Amino acid sequence: MNSDTAGNLPAETTGFVGRSAELAEAVRLLTTARLVTVVGPGGVGKSRLALRAAAAGAATGAADPSRDGAWVVECSLVRDPELLVHAVAEALRVTDGTARPPVDILIAHLRGRSLLLVLDGCEHLVDGCAALVARLLAEAPGLRILATSRQPLGVGGEHLLQVPPLSTEGPGPEAVELFVQRAAAVLPGFTLTDANREAVTALCHRLDGIPLALELAAGRLRVLGVEQITERLNDRFRVLTGGSRTALPRHQTLRTAIGWSHELCTPAERLLWARVSVFAGSFDLDAAEYVCAGDGLRADEVLDLLSELVAKSIVLREEDAPDRDPSRAARYRLLDTLREYGARWLGDTGTEPLLRRRHRDWYLGLATWGEIEWFSARQVQTRDRTHLAQANIRAALDYCLAEPGEEQIAQFLTGTLWYFWVGCGHLAEGRHWLERALALSDEPTEARAKALWVTGYMATLQGDLAAARPLLEECHRQALETGDDRALAYAVHRQGCAALIGDDLARAAELLEEAIWHYEKLGELNSNVVMAMFELGLAMIFQGDTARGESWMAKVMDVCEEFGEQWAHAYGLFASAYSEWLLGDLRTARTRARECLRISYGFRDLVGVVLGMEVLALLATEPDEDGAPGDLAEARLLQGAANVIWRKVGVPLFGSRSFNAAHAACEARVLGALSEEQAAASFHQGTLLDLDAAVERALRGGSGSSGGGPPGGEVPGPRPVPTAPRSPAPADA
Repeated sequence: MNSDTAGNLPAETTGFVGRSAELAEAVRLLTTARLVTVVGPGGVGKSRLALRAAAAGAATGAADPSRDGAWVVECSLVRDPELLVHAVAEALRVTDGTARPPVDILIAHLRGRSLLLVLDGCEHLVDGCAALVARLLAEAPGLRILATSRQPLGVGGEHLLQVPPLSTEGPGPEAVELFVQRAAAVLPGFTLTDANREAVTALCHRLDGIPLALELAAGRLRVLGVEQITERLNDRFRVLTGGSRTALPRHQTLRTAIGWSHELCTPAERLLWARVSVFAGSFDLDAAEYVCAGDGLRADEVLDLLSELVAKSIVLREEDAPDRDPSRAARYRLLDTLREYGARWLGDTGTEPLLRRRHRDWYLGLATWGEIEWFSARQVQTRDRTHLAQANIRAALDYCLAEPGEEQIAQFLTGTLWYFWVGCGHLAEGRHWLERALALSDEPTEARAKALWVTGYMATLQGDLAAARPLLEECHRQALETGDDRALAYAVHRQGCAALIGDDLARAAELLEEAIWHYEKLGELNSNVVMAMFELGLAMIFQGDTARGESWMAKVMDVCEEFGEQWAHAYGLFASAYSEWLLGDLRTARTRARECLRISYGFRDLVGVVLGMEVLALLATEPDEDGAPGDLAEARLLQGAANVIWRKVGVPLFGSRSFNAAHAACEARVLGALSEEQAAASFHQGTLLDLDAAVERALRGGSGSSGGGPPGGEVPGPRPVPTAPRSPAPADA
C-alpha cells in the first residue's frame, strides 16, 4: 500500500480505556451509514473514540476504507469556513495547481475512491461543515464520513452516536481505570489499593467520568493526594457551578474541573495559559517567548511556566513523528476546550488585541525569514517550518484581513509567502488569500505591487493567462508610476513567463532578458531570479538554440549549487534533460530528468513533477545504457500517469506547443510502433497510478518497481513534507 492510500490516522501513545459498546456501535454504523456524527460535550472523548473507530474499521475492512485509507482532518484548526475544503484537501494530500474551485478538485479526487474521512471538531463551523459534507457525499459515492461535534451537523442521512461519560459505578468502572492509568503516568508506582479505592471512586464520581476532567485531576497528584484533590474539588463545585442555572451538569462539571485547575495554577501560569490561547494548532518555545512575554511576564520565565503547564496536563507536548528531524524544536498545543477557557480569560484581561498583534508579528517574521532562507541550503527546513506553522499563518492572515488598518500588511504577508504557495503545492489556497488581500485596498504601495505579481505568477502557473495578464500589467504600470524598480523587475519577469507559456517565444526572451538586466542592476539574487534564468534558457532551447540555452542552464546549476537551492534547480534539470535529449546524450538526460522528478516530488511541486515525468516518458522510447531497445509501452504508461497529474495542474502542458514538444515526440514514436489497442491499454494503466506510485515507477524505470511506498533515496532530493504531528489528545474539545 503506498503512502497516498495508507491514511493519516495518528498512532496512539496512551491507552484507550473502556468505550467497548460505543466503539462497536461506531464500527457497526460505519458499515451501513455514510455519515456518522459522534456528539457529546467538550472533553468527553469524542476524538479518541472516532480515531479508534476509524482505525478499527480500517483493520476489519468496515466501510471498505482499506482500499484508499482512513484520513483525519483537524477542523478545529480552521476558523474560516472557506478554508475547510483546503484543510480537507491538505489532509488527503491532494495537490492541485489549477484555478478550478477547490471543492471541484476535491470531488474529482474522491470520486471513484473508497475512503473514510474523519472530520474532527466541527462544532464551531457547523454550517460550513454541513454544506461541505452534503456536497461531498452527494458526488463521491465511495466516501464515508465520521465527524465529531458538540452538536449534530443536520445533514440528511446523518446517524448520531452520543458519547456518554465513562462509567463511575459498577464492577470495574471505566472512569476509575482511566484515572489510575493516567495517575501512574504522572506518579510512577501509583496503583488502586484498598486504602485509596474509596477516595479514587469518589473523585471519579464527582467528576462525572469526563475524561478531560479526570486527566486534569490526575495531573495534580504530583503535589496533592487523592483525598486532598477530592476535598478541594468539592469546595470549588459549590462555588463554580452556580454561574449558570441553565448549563448542563456535565458542562458545569467540566467547567468546574478546568476552573479548579486554573485556580491551582500560580498567577504567572494562569497568565501564560491565557496568552498561549492565541495560537492555532501547535507552537514552539521561541514563538511562545515572543508572543507571550511582556506586561508582567519575562521572556526568561516562559520556559519554566510552560513546563509547569505541561506537567499539569494543560499544555500538551506533541509527540515526535517517526521520520521527524531529531534536531527540530519541541512543539506544544492546547486542547480546544482548554484553549477556549484561556481565551475567555485573555478577553477579560483586555490585552487580547495586543496578543493578537504580537502573534501576527511573529508569523509575519517567520514568513519574511522563510522567504530569505528559501534561497539557501536550508530550503527543506524552511518548507517544513512553514508547513508546521500553517494553522497559525492562517490565523495571522485572518487577523490582517479583519482588522482595520492592516490592509498593507495583509498584502505583504500573502505576497511574501509566495515560496510556500508556489514551491510547496499550495497554489489554490495562496490565490484565495491573495485575492482577498488585494480586494482590501488599491493604494499603489510596494506591498500591493508584490501581491499583484505573485497573484499573476500563480495564475500563470494555473494556466489562467486571462487573469494573469491584467494583474501583471497593473503591477507593471504601478511600478513605472511610483518608481518602484524592484516591482518593475518582477512584473517584467512574470510577463515574460506568461509569454513563454503562451508560445510567444521571441517576446518571452526579450522580456526575460530585460528582467535579468533589472535584477542585476538591483543586485537581486534569489530563487525567482534563478527561475528567470531558467525560463530564458528554456525559451532559447524551444527556439532551437540549445547552445545558448545550455549556457543558461549551466549558470542556473552553478548558482543553485553555490547557495544550496534545490527547488529552482529542479527546473534547470528539466530543461537540461530535454536539451541533452535533443543533443543525443541520453545518459545525462536520464540522470537529470530523474533528479528533477525526485526534487520536485519532495516539495510536492506538481509542475516540476509532471515536466520531469514527460521527459522520462520520452527517454523510455530510447535505447537504455546497455543498448536494449526502448520500452514503448512503459513510455505510454508514463504519459497516462502524467495526464492525471496535468489535470491537477491545469491545462495539460499549459496548452503550449513548445512545452508539448517532448510529449508529441514520445507519442509519435509510441503510436508508430504499438497497435492502437496496446497504446490505449498502457495509457489507461498509467492513469490508475496515484502520485507516489507514478513517481516511484518513473524513477525506478518501469514495471520492476515494487509499487509500494514513496520513492527511496537513489537520487538526492528533499524528502516528502511530513504531516504535522498530531498530539494524541486524551480527550477532545
